[in-house]
Amino acid sequence: MIRAIRSLVLATAVCLAVTATASAGNVLRETIHDEGTSVLEGFCDEAGLTVELAFSMDIRLQVGPRGRDRVDYFLQHGTRTEVITNAANGRFVTSTATVIEKDLRITDNGDGTLTILVLATGNAVLYGADGTALARNPGQTRFELVIDQAGTPDDPFDDELVSQTVVKESTGRSDDFCTAAVTALS
Repeated sequence: MIRAIRSLVLATAVCLAVTATASAGNVLRETIHDEGTSVLEGFCDEAGLTVELAFSMDIRLQVGPRGRDRVDYFLQHGTRTEVITNAANGRFVTSTATVIEKDLRITDNGDGTLTILVLATGNAVLYGADGTALARNPGQTRFELVIDQAGTPDDPFDDELVSQTVVKESTGRSDDFCTAAVTALS
């Protein structure tokens, strides 16, 4: 689930640029689709385990002003599917995640940075080749993002992520996806 959240956080950072196209006070809605493949060596810190990862991700994003200062808050719903295949033997697992992220509070720190409290909730499941669930991670987590506005609050193109801190660990079940995946792929 953390990988799914990180993927969606990265997508959010990319989407910051989208807000520049919206006029003040309007709600912006976007749909994003991404897919790709990569080869990962030492998967899950397992020496010699090389996997091919194919992923597909769909995100629906809404950005709109809230509060008396009319600061833009993000809300996004995303799904990500990964097929992870052991390059040596062809065994595979499938990971699915559905995540909803929303800004709960945005604080102007007065120094050109914003602190954003984000709620992420969802469900991640790792399936074996036969469709059996091997690991699960439902629940929610909260984290803070610190964004440097680079002296231009109206220009999100130059914003940078300064830090990301987990404020509340995942509630609910948190199975070890790496242990389950390595066992199934071996």
